[in-house]
Amino acid sequence: MGQEPLERAKKHIFSTGIDDAASRLSHENMKYGLAKIHYVQERLGMTPNATFITTPDETVTRNIGRWESGISYGGKLSWGNGKENLTILDSLPNACGMLVGSLNKIPKPQELINKIRELQKSDIEIKGTKVKWDFYKGNHFIDVFEVHNYSTNFPKYAVIMHAGCPELKGDHDKGFGLYWTHSKKLLEMSDRIKTPFGSLHTLQGQELKKYFKFYRYAEEFANKRREIAFKELFGGKIISNICHQGLLNPNEIVLGCQPIKNKKQIFPISIRADIPSYLAHGNKNFTKEQIEILGFTKRAKELGVYNRLNNVNILPHGGGYRFIDSLTVDNVFEINNKRFFEIEMANGVGKKIISNVKELQFNYRGREVVQKTVELGMAKIITELTPIYVLKI
Repeated sequence: MGQEPLERAKKHIFSTGIDDAASRLSHENMKYGLAKIHYVQERLGMTPNATFITTPDETVTRNIGRWESGISYGGKLSWGNGKENLTILDSLPNACGMLVGSLNKIPKPQELINKIRELQKSDIEIKGTKVKWDFYKGNHFIDVFEVHNYSTNFPKYAVIMHAGCPELKGDHDKGFGLYWTHSKKLLEMSDRIKTPFGSLHTLQGQELKKYFKFYRYAEEFANKRREIAFKELFGGKIISNICHQGLLNPNEIVLGCQPIKNKKQIFPISIRADIPSYLAHGNKNFTKEQIEILGFTKRAKELGVYNRLNNVNILPHGGGYRFIDSLTVDNVFEINNKRFFEIEMANGVGKKIISNVKELQFNYRGREVVQKTVELGMAKIITELTPIYVLKI
């Protein structure tokens, strides 16, 4: 089919990122995911208008299943108005989120580790499903802070807990799981549609309804799971508990960003262990003025997706990955249906050709993500959090 579908897909990416190597790699990968969704939309008689609208922390995903499906991170992926008869499973929703809680005192790390070990031995269940605690896994962490108030009253200390619901990714006693890569039952339910850019796993009709109902259960489970962990380990007051990786409706998913529902919500923006994180209120985004300033107006109207931009209402949840030795993406090519990315090195010597982003050295971005979020009028910072310690065991 040539490059035309990929060029069309790239036009459907609306980026507010900071234009570093991770941001550029995000776009190069995401155009393949969007091209696949557009192909499926056309095949099903729908308008091929799937979009990826990003926050300033747009980056890549290090989840290999998502990455190889052409899915990137730090934005809202939309392929309908919430009522279309199509759900895309390759986005891998997992109800991951962050809980912010207040603390009256700082627990000693040794004391907290002992509590975690006791919690891991417990037989706590949520709606009949045994909880499997995983504070040691992936990006899941417990971050303890000293609070510096800007414009409101908060306690002296706070904690951010990052976790999802791994118990529900695969098949379990209640049925199918969230991930088609982990759940044989879900894979059997899904339609695998071949496209010129790789296969896409989809659901329609009654299977879609069953899955979305289960996803809502999983999100409730994950929220409760974070609440229980916080109460058992700290016993303070919950400030917020927000999912940043899950379905908003059958046609939209937030991938590493937080959906704004009202002005009173308090959102964490978790950066790195060596610099402050923040709590913020979200502003409606994007306004007519913001869309114009970002240079999106003409393109969004031509593509018929202006309304999505005008109602995207998202915030970054962190800084996102940064590739310290990489400058930009020079070329993308395929061999035997596998994509390879030719990366120009920051020192100007040689190139790195990768198919898997785990081959790239990375750390996390700093305050530039928060600064751009504020500059764009997407959020108002209300509290700065100075890290005391981060616990991953």
